[in-house]
Amino acid sequence: MGGSIKRDCGLRSGRVGCFLRAGQGQDLSSPNILRNSRRRGKYLEVNIATDNNVLLEYVLRLADNGLILAQRLIELVAHGPELEEELANANFSLDYLGQARLFYSYAGELEGKGRVEDDFAFMRSDREFCNVQLVEQPNGHFGDTVARSFFFDTFYQLQLEVLTNCSDAHLAGIAVRAVREIQYHQRHNSQWMIRLGDGTDESHRRLQESVDSLWRYTGELFAGDSIDDQFREAFDGPDLSALLPRWREIVESVFSEATLDVPDDQWMIEGGRDGRHSEHFGSLIAEMQTMQRSYPGQQW
Repeated sequence: MGGSIKRDCGLRSGRVGCFLRAGQGQDLSSPNILRNSRRRGKYLEVNIATDNNVLLEYVLRLADNGLILAQRLIELVAHGPELEEELANANFSLDYLGQARLFYSYAGELEGKGRVEDDFAFMRSDREFCNVQLVEQPNGHFGDTVARSFFFDTFYQLQLEVLTNCSDAHLAGIAVRAVREIQYHQRHNSQWMIRLGDGTDESHRRLQESVDSLWRYTGELFAGDSIDDQFREAFDGPDLSALLPRWREIVESVFSEATLDVPDDQWMIEGGRDGRHSEHFGSLIAEMQTMQRSYPGQQW
């Protein structure tokens, strides 16, 4: 083929990624012009549609994790152990909310049905949310909040680091922004784990109880399903199970400094990604959605 090929990124056939434009200059063989160029007609269209649906489901999972943890953290306003920490958690909540908005906005584009951020956040039922159960666990005392955030932030940072190099340009761009925020969250909560774990006898005891109680929710973070498998194959996404050794290494390093014991292996609670949630989720989502459901279409 004569002429040059300019490489650009954008949205084509409902999918974000790289596409090629004819220009002037060099030759490229057909496989470089169209990935899997031997595919034709409806088979190619079905494949693109399938990839688009997988991308939509994956983006919604990221958005739901961020929104639900943001809701939990904002509940701590006026209930923090000290003013500085109360403001820190409020800022962390806003970080997660901002990321969720980016993911929901992108999900609306991918879905193409006119739904916007508020529709995804406030007009879906509890079974339609696909966040992991860890992020919906109640705040409890301060040790519960710190342990929950530490476990999730450590995982989420590793997930985002891989997503910054995924083949979907839009999602990779969001990940680049988000990972910088989560790196700070993770450092902050690691310091609190050490401060409480290696503090007084009471702070150590209560944090260890928090760790033991929340540990059974951490397995779900790495239990990928068919959506994760398809996203990894189509978009160079993370292998969640492959993140576990690094997560354990980081967690155990912090535990060692905090003089905390790593809980024994145990049965892990799963199901959040499939819309099966803990008993705490119903009240959380009811409070979060009450204004919009009472006054549909309200804007502020």
